[in-house]
Amino acid sequence: MSWVALHKQFPNVFMTNGSRDRKIVALTFDDAPDPRFTPAILDVLAKYNICATFFIVGERAAKHPELVDRIIKEGHVIGNHSYNHSVFSTLSMYQYEQQIWKTDGIIKRITGLSPNFIRPPYGELLPKQAAWGKKYGYTIVNWDVDSEDWKKNPSSARVLANIRKTLQPGSIILQHAGGGEGQDLSGTINALPVLIEWLQGKGYDLLTLPEMLGKKPYR
Repeated sequence: MSWVALHKQFPNVFMTNGSRDRKIVALTFDDAPDPRFTPAILDVLAKYNICATFFIVGERAAKHPELVDRIIKEGHVIGNHSYNHSVFSTLSMYQYEQQIWKTDGIIKRITGLSPNFIRPPYGELLPKQAAWGKKYGYTIVNWDVDSEDWKKNPSSARVLANIRKTLQPGSIILQHAGGGEGQDLSGTINALPVLIEWLQGKGYDLLTLPEMLGKKPYR
């Protein structure tokens, strides 16, 4: 099912953007925590006093709890991004539930918080999984602007061009704060100061997902 159809069927559960009536955007970072890249992204956000939303992979959080703790202490919001980056649409419902609950447990042990937001790896989600999210009070958030920073280690110029191409009021921007083996997110890190200054120069307010969508960050 397309994201448009999913949103139509689950309008308050499955989201890809905020209100188009205000000049607001949300910076979101997937696949955290990663000691190679997450600290540098946090440093840039701290310099500009910007709070973002980080989607946490449970397996990585268990290995790097100090980074999860830093994300929270610096005022950012964390969401659930599965335990081991599985493709949700290929899983049984039991496997899907375990991906969420296991990661939720790890995050709660580190921070004392249970995320309200879920982002499916690769944006892949089945209607029955969205219905499960609705039943348990989750908000599932994909994006409408893809930086494509996961593609072949793009330059900062390419990352910025990809974002500018589809950005509009209410956009949720997908970037990454963690990568796979051999992946280099220097383009994302180097683009971030330029992106923040460009957005602010255009009159955009940079919000977390709870601020943008009017929902509680944690359960």
